[in-house]
Amino acid sequence: MSLQIELESNRKTLIVRLKGELDHHTAEAVKIRMEHAILHEQITHIILSLKDLNFMDSSGLGVILGRYKQVTAKGGKMVVCDISPSIHRLFEMSGLFKILAIHKNERQAISSLEVVS
Repeated sequence: MSLQIELESNRKTLIVRLKGELDHHTAEAVKIRMEHAILHEQITHIILSLKDLNFMDSSGLGVILGRYKQVTAKGGKMVVCDISPSIHRLFEMSGLFKILAIHKNERQAISSLEVVS
C-alpha cells in the first residue's frame, strides 16, 4: 500500500493528514513536502492527523522527529491527533509521547495550539 499526504496550512499551522503506510518507501516524500511547507509558508506549528495511517516504521518516526526539531527551533509545537492503537503503541515505545501532546481529534489539536499562537 502507498501513502496519501494531505497538507493544509492555516494561520502558521500545518495540518498533515497521512493515509496508508509511512515507511522507508514513503518517508522521504513526507519529509520533503513538510519541510517545503515549513520553510515557504512560515509554519510555526504542526498537527499530525493519523486517523487513516495504518502502518509506520522507524523511518516514519525519524521524519516526525526531524520536523518536530524544525518547528521547536522556531518556537513552535507539534501535536498528534486521531491516532490508531497500533501507531499509539509505536509512539509509546519510541518515547515520542514524552515530547508530543496527543489529542482525540483535529478540533482539539487546533484548540490546544490557539492558546500557544
